[in-house]
Order: sequence, then structure tokens, then C-alpha cells
Amino acid sequence: MPPAFVHQITKYDPAHRDEHGHYTGAEDTVSDHGPVEAAYLAAIAAFAEAAGVERLEIREPEVTGFVHFGGEPPVAGHGLGGLFPPDLTGYHDGAEVSLPVALELVRAMLRDQGAWCRLEAGNAFTVHVGWDQYVYVGSDRLSSEAVARTRELGLFPEPMTASPYAADLEEPEVAEIADEEFWARLRAMLITRQSALLEETYVRNAVRWHRLTPENLDTVRADLGPRALLTVWPDLTPDIDAVLAALPDEGLAEFVWEAQDGTITHAVVDESDHDALSELVARARAARVLPLGVDERHPLHCAALPDSDGVLRARW
Repeated sequence: MPPAFVHQITKYDPAHRDEHGHYTGAEDTVSDHGPVEAAYLAAIAAFAEAAGVERLEIREPEVTGFVHFGGEPPVAGHGLGGLFPPDLTGYHDGAEVSLPVALELVRAMLRDQGAWCRLEAGNAFTVHVGWDQYVYVGSDRLSSEAVARTRELGLFPEPMTASPYAADLEEPEVAEIADEEFWARLRAMLITRQSALLEETYVRNAVRWHRLTPENLDTVRADLGPRALLTVWPDLTPDIDAVLAALPDEGLAEFVWEAQDGTITHAVVDESDHDALSELVARARAARVLPLGVDERHPLHCAALPDSDGVLRARW
């Protein structure tokens, strides 16, 4: 069950809302990178202290995709620099972080720096950062002290029935588990096909690519990120000209290619990018075009990695 007590915390005075609840005051919708931002973090810390929470779990983490909708420009490292290494090790679904690190994640989200995630302590405590400096804190305990502290900080805590950013658990996108049966099917397929392309989404909008063979399957499997989403496609083809010719005349497509050094890269392109792309991949070993539309994407297999106990907890 979700937390019983949820508060919307903002810098927006409810007295300055119209009959529809829309804010009409003068406060900006981006972070001040200063005292107001610090007040948000202090308020969240007060609610966490009242709930007895010292560690939080990262859920559904993501980074900037090829389109960024934030109110501020994205930054290198998605705002995670100093918290996680460049390869994002430790920033994955299910990772536990201390409260100070969780507050720094909230800071990055308030600044729209690219990273976003839900922060949870089971059903006891949650923190969700929404658009325009709206923060939602849920707890299994009602703390008048935390509410009063938030008001002292100059912010406005308003009770809510639920966070609008609570995870939708009714219809997961991916229900298949990458269990032993999945790997056995994949190995049997590789014996027939000899090779395939694996798209490993270890964080939303962050992908690693692997060319699978019967010989390297176990090695690739051992290096996959926790709770990753695994999407298997037909392998890249060495006929680069044919792949380039298969690009759609209009609209977006995902182009995946393997460089001479074995590095596999992808880019989302449209018709205006075709000439530059042709030059970029002129010496590529192999490539493939993947559709972006949900109705057009038909991979060979798609499954999510379970935890070490075999339970699928990732909410893809």
C-alpha cells in the first residue's frame, strides 16, 4: 500500500491560486539554486527524520534522453557527478542510498539537470519530484512537527490523497522475467541464428549494446546491470549502404552501428541527419535501423532481470 499521509510541498502560496488551483503569483518555476532550494531539502529531511528513515531506495531511475523537457538545460553527467561514477554504477533501480545522497538527487531533480527517479523506503516513506518545483512526500506517519518545520522554512505543505507521481503498478510494460528459461531460449535461438543484438537498458534512456553469440552469451550475461531491461533484436548487418537506404524518408528512427574498434553506438535521426550520418558511419563494421514507434517495435525477445532471489521487482 502507498503511504497513508502525503503532502505536496512547494514554494507557491495557496492564497495565490485561482479557482482551478493554478498558481498566479510571482514565484519562478525553476530552482533558485540557493536558499529556497535548500529549504526544500531541509523540509524533506524533516519528514524523513520524523519517519525514522535514514536510507532510501532508488526506483525507476532515468537520465536525459534525446529530448529534454526540463526548465533548465541538461548538464554533463545528468546532475549525478560526485554522486555516481560516469558509467552510473550504483545508480540503478533498487539501489539504496543514504539520506544525504537522496537529498542530492532531489537537488538534481529540482534543477532539471537530467536525472530523475522515485525515492522510496518501502511503503513507509516516499519522495517524488514533479514539474515546476512540486515535491510530494509520503509517510506512514503524520508528523505535525515536520509540517510545522516546512512552514518555518517558508514553504507550503498541503495534504494530498496521493502523489500524482506514484508508480502505476497495475499494467507493467514488461512482465517477462529473464530467468533460466529465458536464457535457455536465447541460447537455443543463437545456435540457429549464430548472432543477435542485445539492447541493455540499465537506466531509462541509458543503453548498452552487445552483439551476442553462443560463445559470449555467458560473459555478456555476467556483466549486465541490476534489474536491466533486455531487448533482443536481429543482429547488425555488414551492408552499411543497404541499412542507410532503409532509413525512412520522413520521421525519426534509431540507427545502431558498430565502429571499427567494436564500440556499438546509437543515434536517433530524422531525414535532415542522413547525409551527416552517412559520413559518420562510412567505416562502420555493421549497422541496423530500429523503429521508434511502439506499434512498430517487434523485438525477438524482451525481458527484465530479476533480483538474485529470482523475483522480478523492476517496474519497467
